[in-house]
Amino acid sequence: MEENKDFLRQDNNYRTLKAFQKAECIYDVTFFFAHKFLSIGDRTIDQMIQAARSGKQNLAEGNIDGITSREMELKLTNVNRASLHELLLDYEDYLRVRGLEQWAYNDPRCVQTRAFCKQHLDSAVYREKIQDRTDEVIANLAITLIHQCDVLIRGLIEWKKRDFIERGGIKEEMYQARKDWQRKNGYNVQNGQGGRSGFSGGSGVHRGSHATDCNNGQNGQGGANGQ
Repeated sequence: MEENKDFLRQDNNYRTLKAFQKAECIYDVTFFFAHKFLSIGDRTIDQMIQAARSGKQNLAEGNIDGITSREMELKLTNVNRASLHELLLDYEDYLRVRGLEQWAYNDPRCVQTRAFCKQHLDSAVYREKIQDRTDEVIANLAITLIHQCDVLIRGLIEWKKRDFIERGGIKEEMYQARKDWQRKNGYNVQNGQGGRSGFSGGSGVHRGSHATDCNNGQNGQGGANGQ
């Protein structure tokens, strides 16, 4: 049986999304940062790691849920974005309250960091690079990654919106897939020809004959009671 690629598509691979790859980098950087620079027992450790985790996991969950629910896909993708903004504030707060510098957009260090982050989507690269960096450098690195990931997620949301407008949701896809199958198999709904519903073409006659036979039997005509 030929697979319909437009109906319940199973080729969604969230790991190929640049936004997911960037979110994984953010998680790994945050995990290292929180455990190295925050005091043991500080609730911010768990909060930052959970926000980074949510920023990654919801992309995966939304991508898979999108097979059957475009609405859920959009919601989870936006939850992902919200989680990353929560994490962004944590990094900004960390720098501000400790008197550390958050690099300006045109700061040469920020320009260099943006260029590096655009080129690298492998979390292993960041895990290696941050081992001997200061908290200020790592926090600014994370901030840059979050901003870049946010741009990717916004683009992903806009693409999903256009896709929904053009293709509709799961119910519309199911209906269209059914209509395509009927057309390819020569099914004519109006004439009752083809497919299972082809029985209905003569169903009225069969029902009428059966009713007549039953009435005749009750009136003592025909069958064993009529003899």
